[in-house]
Amino acid sequence: MGEKTQSHPGAAGRAATADRPTSIRNVVLVGHSGSGKTTLAEALALATGAVNRAGRVEDGATVSDYDEIEHRQQRSVQLSLVPVEWDGIKINLIDTPGYADFVGELRAGLRAADAALFVVSGSDGVDGATRMLWDECAAVGMPSAIVFTHLEAARTDFDEMTQACAQTFGGDDPDAVLPLYLPLYGPQGPDGHAPVEGLVGLLSQRVFDYSSGERAESAPDGEQLPRIEAARSRLIEGIIAESEDETLMDRYLAGEEIDYKTLVKDLERAVARGTFHPVLAAAPPAGGNREGIGTIELLELITGGFPTPVEREAPAVTTPEGGPRPPVTCDPDGPLVAEVVKTASDPYVGRVSLVRVFSGTLRPDDTVHVSGHGLTDRGHDGPDLHEADERIGALSSPFGKQQRTLNRCIAGDIASVGKLIRAETGDTLSSKDDPLLMEPWTMPDPLLPLAIQAHSKADEDKLSQGLARLVAEDPTMRLEQNQDTRQLVLWCLGEAHRDVALERLRSRYGVRVDVVPHKVALRETFGAAATGRGRHVKQSGGHGQYAICEIDVEPLPPGSGIEFVDKVVGGAVPRQFIPSVEKGVRAQAARGVSAGHPLVDVRVTLTDGKSHSVDSSDAAFQTAGALALREAAAEAKIHLLEPVAEVLVLVPDQYVGPVMSDLSGRRGRVVGTEQSGHGRTLVRAEVPEIELGRYALDLRSVSHGTGRFSRSYARHEPMPPNLSGKIREQAETGT
Repeated sequence: MGEKTQSHPGAAGRAATADRPTSIRNVVLVGHSGSGKTTLAEALALATGAVNRAGRVEDGATVSDYDEIEHRQQRSVQLSLVPVEWDGIKINLIDTPGYADFVGELRAGLRAADAALFVVSGSDGVDGATRMLWDECAAVGMPSAIVFTHLEAARTDFDEMTQACAQTFGGDDPDAVLPLYLPLYGPQGPDGHAPVEGLVGLLSQRVFDYSSGERAESAPDGEQLPRIEAARSRLIEGIIAESEDETLMDRYLAGEEIDYKTLVKDLERAVARGTFHPVLAAAPPAGGNREGIGTIELLELITGGFPTPVEREAPAVTTPEGGPRPPVTCDPDGPLVAEVVKTASDPYVGRVSLVRVFSGTLRPDDTVHVSGHGLTDRGHDGPDLHEADERIGALSSPFGKQQRTLNRCIAGDIASVGKLIRAETGDTLSSKDDPLLMEPWTMPDPLLPLAIQAHSKADEDKLSQGLARLVAEDPTMRLEQNQDTRQLVLWCLGEAHRDVALERLRSRYGVRVDVVPHKVALRETFGAAATGRGRHVKQSGGHGQYAICEIDVEPLPPGSGIEFVDKVVGGAVPRQFIPSVEKGVRAQAARGVSAGHPLVDVRVTLTDGKSHSVDSSDAAFQTAGALALREAAAEAKIHLLEPVAEVLVLVPDQYVGPVMSDLSGRRGRVVGTEQSGHGRTLVRAEVPEIELGRYALDLRSVSHGTGRFSRSYARHEPMPPNLSGKIREQAETGT
């Protein structure tokens, strides 16, 4: 690292290509919003010659070609791919959103990548949001290097930031996070802050000075040597501790100078295993400088120290039916196994799928088999597995909004595929003669409900198709057609996610919707035993209607449903009409007897009745059964039952108190807490669902963006009288 002094850029406007997997690096940029990920991608594109000084290529595309939604949001809301070339290596830079609402895009980027540049802003430091993003990388075992940006911010100290990262990300090994380069500071300004003007390579022991506008290399001077030697010794010890050569540490401690190439090889091995995370600093180009500070060094780390696709184990595969298959390897001549990591709609070319090829080679006009794990858990109707054969359209390499044509995409590479109509995010592409299915990656559960309805009849006609396309593109959204409340509910991850969904419906699919209050599915039950008599008698000439029935109603334990018992004696109700009474009772129970919510957990016993030889009928006894239940309800105390959820909240220890207080304010009952490692606590509580509508947003506020929660249905239980009274009043007034 740091031996080269001359860059090897690719030609601006030319699609970066690769002829073998070992000449590919897939790198995801991870960091919270405002940390400088996109600026870093632009600086790397400039350093490689992928863009010119204006940030554009020959066809006018830029790294920052966002859609109009991102311009309005003033933040990235979707991952983007920036392919560049350096020293004969194709580097796919995957820029991901840093905002919590778009963690699905981050996880898609992690799936497509083999290593990560974890970007930490000097102005923000290592906060809770940064820690959560690091946990996302750690959860999938992603090899990572750490890049410090915004070092020009006041009171930013490189050594303190390195120490904070080591404490936060290093786990039990403080030497797992160490600088590969040290910043070279210029003269102090009036505010006492010294700007970063270059870097000092610890392995190469060379100084790279950018202060003149050109990257100048020199040997360190006498004043710099003590600082370099101390940091270099610790770095070398950290690297060779991961070496497969067990004698290396003893030789180094004995005073032997370890060969530079050996250190680089061991560094690459330690990074690939995820046991060592080198630290670098970066700054965008300024003045007449083409390369930003640290860009050349980052490119050298990526090409020389990051794992190739061959070194990363591919996700497990099975047959579409779940049968076992041997693991796939990153071989262009192997069986085709690719995965759709992102689906988007382009106003000019239609649906575009971003595909990572894990095995085999993808070519235009090939017919492939599309297999998916199904989206029934996201509100779709249909089988758990969907399959289809599709013809591959044009292959291209994306750059901003531009697509550059490719003639193939080999194992380890990433490309855009046009017009895969039946492929959704997360689907597997394989040979139609040998279909395979990849193990899916985990997506966060959307917990913010958004009840919507079509704005007009014209919108209603397009709503179903628009929502289906929206959910197919974004697996972190879930569509629910609630049969109890008769509402169409789109579940999102947060307010920003919700706003993007509504804007995409409007701008991409031409569908306007109105947001309506979200309803929770309530139930009703009897608080005590009661009796009722249903009399349906109409005789006004011609064929009349005659049915009388008497019932007893008694409450049952929760979860019992509706139980119907026949205790009629003497044929008071003819046998053929007893099912009619039951049908009428159950129909009325489904409609509710107090506030319009389904009745549950009661036993209805038919005890007596009367009939007429001519005028009694199935319809008459259905009506009588319903009337009898309503009369019984009028004389009894009816409880409104609300759903209660079991809620699991994971937060840092310092926020346990505020979280428990907030849960109590939601009528929640905390049932226990337990340590979850790394200074975090898992809080278990039972909370009424009606109090959880905005909890996804409120928890983020209470925990400063560091809390996560999940919920699952526990049971229905009686609602407090003051709340049930309000709901009955609303039902009566129709508000």
